[in-house]
Amino acid sequence: MPHDHADGHHHHAHGPGHNHDHPDQMHSHMHAVDAAAELQVLTAQFIDGFVAAKDKMSYLRIAGVPLEIPGQGGGPSMKLVDVKLTTEWQVGTASPSFGSRELSYMPYPGEMVTERTNLGLVYVSLEAKHVTDLRAFLQTHPLLTGAR
Repeated sequence: MPHDHADGHHHHAHGPGHNHDHPDQMHSHMHAVDAAAELQVLTAQFIDGFVAAKDKMSYLRIAGVPLEIPGQGGGPSMKLVDVKLTTEWQVGTASPSFGSRELSYMPYPGEMVTERTNLGLVYVSLEAKHVTDLRAFLQTHPLLTGAR
């Protein structure tokens, strides 16, 4: 008997346990949408915690944010000098139109406008400036990746 999952794909019952392999089918139910949603929650919580922290440097240290990173292309090491918060409001969407070089544009009605806040870690050296996006940092963080 087939059963549906919220993600829209179907499985057919093959007896107790359903433990046989399908060469073209993976049975992992962690999808990119789930990972993106988890990352969005972690990002929001990190930003809220940073903003509320009385000691910002201690917060960054506890979170494992490096205060110094290797320089780009073998250059001198880069030091963390700023934490930058940016807020954006998505007021519409644009996507390629079929058979046209114009974008298909759909402005949102007021209730669909969404706010996004992101954090950037600004590192500098005498030769360069580099901004690490919080989402990129969290995607490589041992707590998120499962590394110990």
